[in-house]
Amino acid sequence: MAAIESLRGGGGGFIFGQPGIDGVEEEEEDSPAILLSVVAQHGQIGLCFFDSKDSTLNYMRDTPDDHELHLLARVIQEVSPHVIITSAKQERCMTRFLQQLGSNPDYKPEVVTYPYVDFGLEVGKERQNVLPSSCISFDSPLMLRAVGALLKCLDRRRVGVELEDSSVGVPILQFNAYTLKGVVCIDRDTYSVLQIFKSELHPSVYKLHSGEKEGLSLYGILNRCRCKFGSKLLRQWFMRPTQDLAVLQRRQEVIRFFTSPRNSDALNTLQSSLRNIRNIPTLLRRMSLSHTKVTDWQCLYKTVYNAVCIRDTVRHLPQSIHLFRDISEGLSDDLHHIATLISRVVDFETSIPENRFTIKPDVDPAIDVKKRRMMGLSDFLTDVARRELEHLDARIPSCCVIYIPLIGFLLSVPRLPSMAEKEDFEIEGLDFMFLSEDRLHYRSQKTKELDDLLGDLHCDIRDMETAVMTQLQNAVLERSASLYKVLDLTAELDCLMALSSASQEYGYTSPKLSSHRKISITQGRHPLLELCSPVFVANSFQSSESHSRVKVITGPNSSGKSIYLKHAELCSGKWLVRNQSPVGLIVFMALIGSDVPAKEADIGLLDGIFTRMQSRESVSVGLSTFMIDLNQMAHAINSSSGNSLVLIDEFGKGTNTVDGLSLLAASISHWLRKPQGEVPHVLLATNFHSLLQLGLLPSSGLLSLLEGICQSSYAANIAKLAGLPASLVQRGVEVSEMYRTGRVIKRIDKASSDEQADRCRTVVEAFLSLDLEDRDLDLQHFMKEDLLPSAGDLLNRS
Repeated sequence: MAAIESLRGGGGGFIFGQPGIDGVEEEEEDSPAILLSVVAQHGQIGLCFFDSKDSTLNYMRDTPDDHELHLLARVIQEVSPHVIITSAKQERCMTRFLQQLGSNPDYKPEVVTYPYVDFGLEVGKERQNVLPSSCISFDSPLMLRAVGALLKCLDRRRVGVELEDSSVGVPILQFNAYTLKGVVCIDRDTYSVLQIFKSELHPSVYKLHSGEKEGLSLYGILNRCRCKFGSKLLRQWFMRPTQDLAVLQRRQEVIRFFTSPRNSDALNTLQSSLRNIRNIPTLLRRMSLSHTKVTDWQCLYKTVYNAVCIRDTVRHLPQSIHLFRDISEGLSDDLHHIATLISRVVDFETSIPENRFTIKPDVDPAIDVKKRRMMGLSDFLTDVARRELEHLDARIPSCCVIYIPLIGFLLSVPRLPSMAEKEDFEIEGLDFMFLSEDRLHYRSQKTKELDDLLGDLHCDIRDMETAVMTQLQNAVLERSASLYKVLDLTAELDCLMALSSASQEYGYTSPKLSSHRKISITQGRHPLLELCSPVFVANSFQSSESHSRVKVITGPNSSGKSIYLKHAELCSGKWLVRNQSPVGLIVFMALIGSDVPAKEADIGLLDGIFTRMQSRESVSVGLSTFMIDLNQMAHAINSSSGNSLVLIDEFGKGTNTVDGLSLLAASISHWLRKPQGEVPHVLLATNFHSLLQLGLLPSSGLLSLLEGICQSSYAANIAKLAGLPASLVQRGVEVSEMYRTGRVIKRIDKASSDEQADRCRTVVEAFLSLDLEDRDLDLQHFMKEDLLPSAGDLLNRS
């Protein structure tokens, strides 16, 4: 509900006039329309929207969202669509969201539901075949399904081309990746190349088919969360880094508090309580459906009890910290009331062995009376059976009165040898009921009186306890808002304590965040590499607002140029690349509110991190590797601003040297010719040394070129280190030198110089063995058939 309330009125809310409302008519017949298509499934949403004003289709990749769809509410608040397209088959959270949206008197968009088949993945891909290649990535299935449904709606409604011939399609002039305001734009390739997430198969053979585990990644080393929802929220923070300085400062002050050693006791106490916070939405959903189990009541009691412990602990911490104050005020006394109710009503000692809901004594007097009767029933029925035996046939040695739920009281007697057929079961004064395990069960006049007097005690008790459980469920559901607050606040607390634990262990520092346009990192370290490498060189990085915004890095093969994009050390006026530099990772960590691996860091708030460093697998997307590289570069050029960070590695190597060098030089020149305030922070690593040697880049104070430009790639040395055969490497050096000096490159087919020497020796020995004084010697035949062919073959191979 909170997500929807943010859309409501107040301060000029989103109000769209309808024809004839309040006597106001539309001034323009063809007013711009925004159509939004959305799919929500398994905790993620995929959406896209079409703006008829500029014929633009905007799409947002599949993104995690919570059960109240707060992210979707933010999108609707920013986009203000006139039409919302969704599937007729949708999850409960989406249905509830649309119902709440319909209750908003100030904003009532048209909601269009299409059959589920129109949101099919394959259908969506087929509809997108009409679009230009590579406009939309195929790695977000929910977004693809939403795009397919949107294209169908546009085709049906003829948006913008209502008066045109039916053969004229709806024009889509541009495709844009949509990012929420205040959220840093980071695409899937950037997440992959910076190793922010990394999924691996589970090492246990028993869990190979159950899913994946997090490998060595930034998320993997920072996720110290104690509860499932803390881990889920932390992943959302990683997926949506923010530019909101207030949010980042709110997170920093909590991390700063818990990284202090004197607050370690409070940290340990809170983390032990967080382990018992369970899945509150699932518990409340089961309660609303009356599907509650005994274990659910146990989990709810533990959750509420530990939430109260967390609140009481936090109330003793400084209330000047915003999160602590929110927990102290937000976790209300309703939690104590719920815990007290459950503790007073539910008898867990009895409920667990019986696997059903039972209540404690003194909760309901009527139930207590029936339970006392039930407890004394055994002795009473023994007396009744003794009296019944006196009136039975003398051949019957014994009998007993038993109680069976739903059937009532019955007289049970052993089966006699003479009772072979069913007709033999009849006993005067008794009504035969059934035979079970050689015992005959009858209903007598006395058992009928017991049924009338005592009734079905067991079922009565269960029904009455179920009624009490329903009342308890209703009391809990009435306070569900307090429970959802527990989930939100404890998840945030769990995330921040996890980040503070990692900061303490790895020696991170709190970065300075501000709205300026510079990045300053002193002795930065790579958070992953320092865990794997025994030797690590800390490096610094500077990029100011007015100069040194574009940095070009050249160097030998395998010297770590690519790695610098993620570290470089300035030594004696030359770039000596040592290890991976976490420029991208440090900036990313700062934008989620975490401490960073550096001595000092001053980070300006960025609006995006773009990379052209890694070529994704290209078979599934139907594009060449070079085309994928171009798409990544185009995305960086078109989407980056003066507040963006761009990391480029070896762009242009997928085509011939001249074309690749030209594209690279043109791309860098494009940024350098922009106004000063529009040039992003650019780090470029390349083996195109001609880029600098030929002066292909324009002179600019925004370009940082340091002394010590590399003149050679030292490829042969690296090839030897990699284990290539020495003869192969030597031939490569020879060909390279011939090419560089303009000499003709001769082909060789010999296996080795030793083999050639052996062949020459064989020819010479054959000639020397001739007896020239022999009159029968046919010297001409020898020269023609043996010597000349062998010599010619050797000359051709030279």
